[in-house]
Amino acid sequence: MNRNSCGFTLLEVLIALAILAGVITTVVVTFNRHLTLATEDRDTTTALLLARAKLDQPDFLTVTTASGTFAPDFPEFSWKREETVSEIPTLKRYQLTVSWNGGQRSLQLVLYGT
Repeated sequence: MNRNSCGFTLLEVLIALAILAGVITTVVVTFNRHLTLATEDRDTTTALLLARAKLDQPDFLTVTTASGTFAPDFPEFSWKREETVSEIPTLKRYQLTVSWNGGQRSLQLVLYGT
């Protein structure tokens, strides 16, 4: 009786499963990393837009409040304004710092005014 084997051996199946597991692991890790980058980019863009909006407020340079949050819309983002002397004697240097993730991430924008 002549039997032609047209099926896969157990060793071939195990090798195929090992290769498939490696490919799936790589795809999941890559997807997770790209999702993390997209979230970081979204948060940075949000912080930048909030900072620009804060700088554009007419009373930003004159109001006595030097820190706060962007609640109720963005309570996880906070801001702080610092005023220092600039290199030009007639101008003041205002630095606006926007922080998020519990202060772990932040960005600064600088504005010069009188």
